[in-house]
Amino acid sequence: MTLPQGYWIRPSEPDDAPSLSGITLASIRQLGLRHYSQEQVAAWAGRHPSSQRFIDRAVSGATILVAVTKAPAPVACTLVEIDGEGAAHFDMLYCHRQHTRQGIADALLAAAEDHARAKGAPRIYTEASELARAVFERSGYALRNRRDFTIEHQGSAVAIHNYPMEKRFN
Repeated sequence: MTLPQGYWIRPSEPDDAPSLSGITLASIRQLGLRHYSQEQVAAWAGRHPSSQRFIDRAVSGATILVAVTKAPAPVACTLVEIDGEGAAHFDMLYCHRQHTRQGIADALLAAAEDHARAKGAPRIYTEASELARAVFERSGYALRNRRDFTIEHQGSAVAIHNYPMEKRFN
C-alpha cells in the first residue's frame, strides 16, 4: 500500500506517546460518533486514559507504528503484538480526522501485516470497531461475527460492539 505524498511510516518513539494518546482520544470522540452513541463513545474513550498506556505497551513488546508528515508529530498509529500462540494481534488503528480517507489506515495496516509476517505469525487478528471494519475488509480480513459486550463507565454498563476479524498469511 502506497502512502499519499508527504507521509511516511516509522516506528514510534517514546516522545510520541502524548501525540498517540491525543490521536486515539480525538479519533474515538470525533469519528466514533459516526457509528456509536455519545454514551458508547464516552465509555470507549474512558478505556484510553493517558499516554502511559502506549509506553507500557511498547515496554511489554508491542510494536507501535506511526504515520507522520513533514511535521514530525504522528497523525495516525497502529499497535501490533505477537500473542502467546505466535499469532499477531492488531490492537489499535487510529487516525487524526484531518488525515482520514487518504489511504493512511490502509498503509499502516499493510506495514503491521509485514511486521507480523517477518515475526513468523501465521495469521493476524483484530477486534475492529464499526469505524475500522471497512479498512480490514478491504485488506482481506474475514469477519467472524459481531461481538456485543459492555464497558463499565461511570457506574454503568454501556453496551457496545465490535467485530472479531482475521487474516491468514498462508
